[in-house]
Amino acid sequence: MDPLTPTDSPATDSPAFDSQATDSPATDSPATRVRVVLGEAARARKAGPRAELAEQSQVGEALLRGLIRAQLGLALRLAAVVAVGLGGLPLLFAVAPSVAGVRTFGISLPWLLLGLAAYPFLFTVGFAYVRLAERTEADFTDLVERPES
Repeated sequence: MDPLTPTDSPATDSPAFDSQATDSPATDSPATRVRVVLGEAARARKAGPRAELAEQSQVGEALLRGLIRAQLGLALRLAAVVAVGLGGLPLLFAVAPSVAGVRTFGISLPWLLLGLAAYPFLFTVGFAYVRLAERTEADFTDLVERPES
């Protein structure tokens, strides 16, 4: 039998195109039928970020890298704020010795700023970091869990 006969062709495989189609299972042999499943390909294209993360695909890895990059950028920016805020004080005192000689409550200004004011400053920066990191994670979670349309 010729492999390109119309009864073996996948295009004419359905009963709508097959002139010899009957309801009998004997004529529909599994060897000549070809099943084309397009649902999986369509689902793969419409897979949302949540599926991409679960499958650890390249898109999911890119999403995760984006989150990590955003968190790292936030941490580096706030570390720069701390470095400038606290690291700039000794530089200020070295450049302007008159500022370093100021006394408040009998204690020199460098001791007050570096010994007492540094802690509320660090607490504020840490609090800001936690709030901004949580916001970044919430945005990421909203992106991942939003319904696919």
